[in-house]
Amino acid sequence: MTALTTVTEPGRGPAAVAPGERGATRIADRVVAKIASQAAREAVGPLPPDAAPPHATVVLRHDAARVRVHIELGYPGDIGGRCAQVRRRVVERVRALADMHVPEVVVLVERLHVTAGPVESRGRTR
Repeated sequence: MTALTTVTEPGRGPAAVAPGERGATRIADRVVAKIASQAAREAVGPLPPDAAPPHATVVLRHDAARVRVHIELGYPGDIGGRCAQVRRRVVERVRALADMHVPEVVVLVERLHVTAGPVESRGRTR
């Protein structure tokens, strides 16, 4: 059984439109990029004073979004852990808000900002 939607056409009265003929919603690349940027901001947390906010670029293909996020982080810190948080949050928010599959999130750390004062040298430093 096929569900039909009744559409009123001006001057003609109601007409039935099959689901396959109603059209589709297309979400623009830049909208998904804004969602990803905001998700990255949420995941990164407070930034150093001179850090740029995260920004993202997106390539859409059908219902899949490949995301590239550029971030700046404070140092020292768990860089790998924060990048993983960004990946998880971007996948979660794009899936929830745009209903898209996200097979790939590349996180590029553009710059590290030293947040702590100078540390006295104690032995060997890598």
